[in-house]
Amino acid sequence: MIQDSPERRKIAFALVSLLTILSLGTIGYHYLEGWSMGESLYTTVTTLSTVGYGDYYPKSKQGMAFTVFLIITGVGTMLYTMGLFAEIMIKGQLRTLLGKGRLEKMISKMRDHYIICGCGRIGQLICQELATHKIPFVVIDNNQEVIEKTAEWGYVYLKGDATQEKTLLAAGIKQARGIVCVLSTDAANLYVILTARELNPQMFILSRAEDSESEQRMLKAGANRVETPYIMGGMRMAMAILRPAMLDFIELTTMKQSLELRMEEIPICENSNFIG
Repeated sequence: MIQDSPERRKIAFALVSLLTILSLGTIGYHYLEGWSMGESLYTTVTTLSTVGYGDYYPKSKQGMAFTVFLIITGVGTMLYTMGLFAEIMIKGQLRTLLGKGRLEKMISKMRDHYIICGCGRIGQLICQELATHKIPFVVIDNNQEVIEKTAEWGYVYLKGDATQEKTLLAAGIKQARGIVCVLSTDAANLYVILTARELNPQMFILSRAEDSESEQRMLKAGANRVETPYIMGGMRMAMAILRPAMLDFIELTTMKQSLELRMEEIPICENSNFIG
C-alpha cells in the first residue's frame, strides 16, 4: 500500500503520461494512415512494446515520421512507468521484510510480557490499558486490517493464527508472564488455553467466554480467570438501576482516567505491619 504523497504523484504522472502517449498514437495513426481506432491502438501498443510489426505498419512518410516521434517519446515513458512500479514493489517488499525482522528481534528480547490473542473491540481496550501502564505485550491477530491498525498505534504485533503452537512460540510464550484470549469464538479461545498451558504451565491465563458453560470449560482447561462480557455488562446495567451510588464509586476508583484517584493492588510480605 502506497502511503506517501511523492509516490502517489509519481504514479499519477506516469499513468497520465502513458495514457496520453497511447491516445496520441491512436489518433495519429487513425488520421495519417486511415486505419480504424482499433487498428491504430494495436499499432501504437506494438510500437511502444518494441516487439516488431505484423500486419499493420506505417506506409506513408508522415506515418513513418510519426512512428519515430512515438518511439522516442513513448518507449521512454513506458520504461519509466514499468521501472517505477518495479521500484515501488521492491520497496514495499523490503519494508515488509525489514519491519518483520525488527519485530521478531524485539519479541525475542521480551521477558515477562503479555500476549494478547485477538485485537477486536475488547482486545483494543486491553491493549490501551496495558500501554498506558507501560506493560510490555504482543498482539497476535490474523486480520490484515487489524494488523495495520495495530502498527499505526505503535504496538508490537505478530500476524498469525493464535491457535497454532508455532505462532505462540514466535510470540515468546515461554518467557511470557500471561496470555489474554479474546478471539472471536469460545472454541478458539479454549484451544489457545490448552496450548498455552502446555507450553508454559506457570503463566497466567485470562480468557473471554460467551456464556457460563464455556466459562467452566475454560477454567477446567487451565485458565486462571474467565470473564463473560455479556454477563458483566448486564449486571453492571442492573447495578445502575438498583445501586447507582455504588456503581459511581466503582467507576470513580477504577475507571476514571481523568482523575488521579486510582485503586491498585500492592503485594505485601508475610511480616508486614499491614497484615491483620
